[in-house]
Amino acid sequence: MTEILNPPETVSSPARSAAETVSRITPPRRPLAAVLAAVGIPMFMVTLDNLVVTNALPVIRTELNASLSDLQWFVNAYTLSFAALLLTASALGDRLGRRRVFVAGIALFTVASAACAVANDPGMLVAARVLQGFGGAAVMPLSLTLLSDAVPERMRSAAIGIWGGISGLGVAVGPLLGGAVVDGLNWHWIFWINVPIGILVLPLVLWTLRDSRGGGGRLDPLGLVLSSAGVLAIVWGVVHGADDGWTSPGVLTALLGGVILLGGLIAWEHRAAAPMLAPRLFRVRAFSVANVVAFAFSIGVFGSIFLLAQFFQVVQGYTPLESGIRTMPWTMAPMVVAPLAGLVIDRVGARILLVTGQVLLAVALGWMAAITTVDIAYSTFVPPLLLAGVGMGLTFAPLATVVMAAAPETYRSVASGTNNTVREVGVAMGIAVLASVFASYGAYTDPQSYVDGLVPAVWVGAGIVAVGAVAAALLPGRVRHG
Repeated sequence: MTEILNPPETVSSPARSAAETVSRITPPRRPLAAVLAAVGIPMFMVTLDNLVVTNALPVIRTELNASLSDLQWFVNAYTLSFAALLLTASALGDRLGRRRVFVAGIALFTVASAACAVANDPGMLVAARVLQGFGGAAVMPLSLTLLSDAVPERMRSAAIGIWGGISGLGVAVGPLLGGAVVDGLNWHWIFWINVPIGILVLPLVLWTLRDSRGGGGRLDPLGLVLSSAGVLAIVWGVVHGADDGWTSPGVLTALLGGVILLGGLIAWEHRAAAPMLAPRLFRVRAFSVANVVAFAFSIGVFGSIFLLAQFFQVVQGYTPLESGIRTMPWTMAPMVVAPLAGLVIDRVGARILLVTGQVLLAVALGWMAAITTVDIAYSTFVPPLLLAGVGMGLTFAPLATVVMAAAPETYRSVASGTNNTVREVGVAMGIAVLASVFASYGAYTDPQSYVDGLVPAVWVGAGIVAVGAVAAALLPGRVRHG
C-alpha cells in the first residue's frame, strides 16, 4: 500500500512546475469588501455625475453667463459621449485588458472632473464634460465584468446585488449632493470632489482586481466607428427631438443616419473576423429579452422621474435640495432592495424578480398619475414613491445577473457594454418622448398647466414599463450561457 500511494514530495517535477506557473499567473482572490470598493467607488462617481449637475444649473448659468442651449449641453455632452463610447470601451477592454482600460477610464474621468471644476466659460465646461463621459464609458460596463471575474460563482449573484445597490445610491445621491454642495459651497465642488476619490481608488483597483481579456486579440476598427457614430447620432436625435421637433431636418437626419450606421454595424459584425459585438449574443433569448426589459424600464421610469422631480419645484415651490429630499423614498429604496434581490435571485429566479419589479413600477407610476393634483399633500405621494423604489431595486441586480449569466465569459464586457448602451439610449429617449407628451398637454407657465402635462406623460411611462413586464415574463426559467 505504501508503495502505491505517493507522498506529496514524490510528485513529478513537471507537474509541480506547472502548478507553480498557474499560481504565479493567477493571483489570489482579494476580500469581497475590497473588490466591491474597487469596482463600486468608480461606478458610484460615474453614476453620480449623470445627475449631480442638474440642481447646479441655475447657479452655473449665472456665473458663466450661459445660455439655455449651453445648459442643455452641460448635461447632454456627458450623456452623449458616455452612451456613444460604452460599446467601444467594452471592446477595447476585451482586446487590451479590462483592468487596464478600467484604470484608464478612472484616470481620464478624474482629470476631466478637475477640468470641469476650473472651467470659466461654457465651451470649456462642455468640452470637459465630454471627456468625463469618455472616462465614464470605460468605467461603467467594465466594473460589472471585473466584479464577475473577481468573485467566486457562488457569491456572484449577491455581489451583483450589492453592485446594483451602489448604482442606485449614485442615482439617489446625485440630486441631493448637487443641491447640498451648491447651497453650502459653490458649483465647482460638485466636480472637485471626484479628484481625491479618483486618485485614492486607483491603487486599490490595481491591488485588488486582476486583468483579463476576452473575445479575441484583434481590434475591430470599423465596428468601433460604426457603433460609436450610430449610437451618438441616435441619442443626439432623441435628445433634440422634443425641443427642435421630431420632423426637423437635423433630428430626422440624425435618427435616420443612426439607424443606417447601426444597420451597417450589424451587417459588418456578421462578416468580421474578430467582431466587437458578437452576433451570437442576440441568439440567446435571455440576453435579448433582458435588453428589451432594460430599454422599456429606462424609457418609462427615467422619463417619469425627470418630470416628477420637477413637480415639487414647479408646482409646490420647493428648492432643488428640498425636492431631492422628497424623492428619497423612491431613489433610496433600491439601496436596500437591490442587495436583497441579489441574495435571493438564485433561489427564486431572475424572471420572478424582474416581472414583479416591472409590475410594481407600472402600478406605482399609474398610481402617481391618478392622484396628482396641484395641491396634493406630500404624504399621499409617499406610498407610490416607495413602491416605485422597491420595483427599481428588483430590477437593477436581476437584469445585470441575467446579462452576465447569458454571456460566455469571453464576451461579458461586450454584453455589459451592450446592456448599458441600451439603458442610456432608453434614458435619453424616455426624457425626450415623455417631455413631448408633456408639451402636448401642458406647459411650465403655471402649476395647473404643469400638472395637465405631467399626468398624461406619466401614464405613458406606466404603459411602457408594463410592456417591459410582459417582456420579462418571456425570460427562460434558467439562464444558460450562449
